[in-house]
Amino acid sequence: MDGRELKLYTQRMQELAFLRSESAFLRGDRDHYRKECFFASQRINQLEERVEKLSAENARLRQQNLELTAAAAKEAAGKPGFVTPQAVRRRHKRPGRKEGHPAALRPLPDHIDEHQDVPLPRGRQGHECCPCCEACLLDLEDREHLVEDLIPARVLVTCYHTRSGFCPSCNKRVESRAPQQPPAANIPHGQLGLNALATGIALRIDQRLPFRQVSQVFANLPKLSVCAGAIARQVQRIGDWFDGDYEKLNVALRCAEHVYSDETGWRTNGKNGYLWALTSPTHTLYHVDKSRAGEVIRKLLGKAFGGTLVSDFYGAYSKMDCKKQKCLVHLLRELHESAEKCPAFAAGTFFKRSKRLIKQILLLKKQWETLGEKYLPQVALLEKRLEELAAADYGEANAKRIGKRLRRHLKELTAFLHEKELDGTNNAAERAIRPAVVVRKISGGSRSKNGAEAWAIVASVVRTARQQGKNVVDTIKSLLMAAWAEDKPPTMPAGP
Repeated sequence: MDGRELKLYTQRMQELAFLRSESAFLRGDRDHYRKECFFASQRINQLEERVEKLSAENARLRQQNLELTAAAAKEAAGKPGFVTPQAVRRRHKRPGRKEGHPAALRPLPDHIDEHQDVPLPRGRQGHECCPCCEACLLDLEDREHLVEDLIPARVLVTCYHTRSGFCPSCNKRVESRAPQQPPAANIPHGQLGLNALATGIALRIDQRLPFRQVSQVFANLPKLSVCAGAIARQVQRIGDWFDGDYEKLNVALRCAEHVYSDETGWRTNGKNGYLWALTSPTHTLYHVDKSRAGEVIRKLLGKAFGGTLVSDFYGAYSKMDCKKQKCLVHLLRELHESAEKCPAFAAGTFFKRSKRLIKQILLLKKQWETLGEKYLPQVALLEKRLEELAAADYGEANAKRIGKRLRRHLKELTAFLHEKELDGTNNAAERAIRPAVVVRKISGGSRSKNGAEAWAIVASVVRTARQQGKNVVDTIKSLLMAAWAEDKPPTMPAGP
């Protein structure tokens, strides 16, 4: 073997040795990866078992959630219709006035009824001294402290000595009566006087106390014994005495330029009915009726009503042949409720355009004074946009339903833009009906038809007096004296 062959043989042997070492290295990697694959397969099996357990737990929790939701819905369905869900707690601004505002204090009394001297204690030498250590006081000053207090109430019993005689011309017996003396009643005990009646009505109607609590107030403060049934009976008598004032309130609303109306449920003797509320800036009228039909509002306002009726979108108001303004806040509320129930509607164009346009319409009315001559062109522009929005077809069911409502009440949505004193919302009627809703939640309604009618009459008079800035108790007393007078009919005080 020559040198060339030896060199070639050596190279091949080196290559063979390298291949052997490389093969041993690869076999080591193979064994390592086999172990890794085995451990990974075991880990995968464990994870699959865990996923199956979690899936089963998730299915169980979902079923439990559905059962709880169904139970909550069933419980909510059993509640009365006027029970509202719990409100979501929101952050509100800090209570009280902002820094720098003057303090809100009660006015100073315009007179002083009694002066009382309060001396300092005196020592053995007759000098004014400290009550703790009896040291003589120096740098003495005189001060005044005003204290307003109530005189303890007491029952005043008055015996009216009257005379009566028979009139042959009228064929009836005539009896004298003092202005503050209530009409005689055939009862074995004393009657309730003018102040007691006015105070009871203020507590029952204006402050919305139940009959038993009114009776308890009388028993605790002036120590006047009167049961809850007697107070209920007195409310019915006062309702009869105020019947003429109630009719005059109805006439005043029929002559008003703008009337805001709303209705709510009202149970009478356990039967479902409705309470209607009509209000203007100076008068309010309540009416209890078993019907919620359009004939009720036509009966209250009359067929010749020439003002503007502001209401929600309830169909009964459509029977009134007069100018109308529909509440835009109710429309916004309907949009938001539909968006909460239907995500597709919330993501659609109709919801966003409608909400933005209604807010712009409400904002434009507030700029009546600032825009000046530019106001009417802006009104025309928004009315055109509203007409285009109502005429468009968006395909979604809620959009079609609300769009149909917009087309039906197109002119009734922007009527307030052309009258300065007209409001685009029905908030006035809702504020007027809120006290009645509080009474309904406390007492559940009325026990009889006469009680419901009497409450509506007296509540109308009290609410009207409150609107006109009058003292409720003084107004009730004056109306009672006018109703008791034989020579003049009951008269409701004129508005301010």
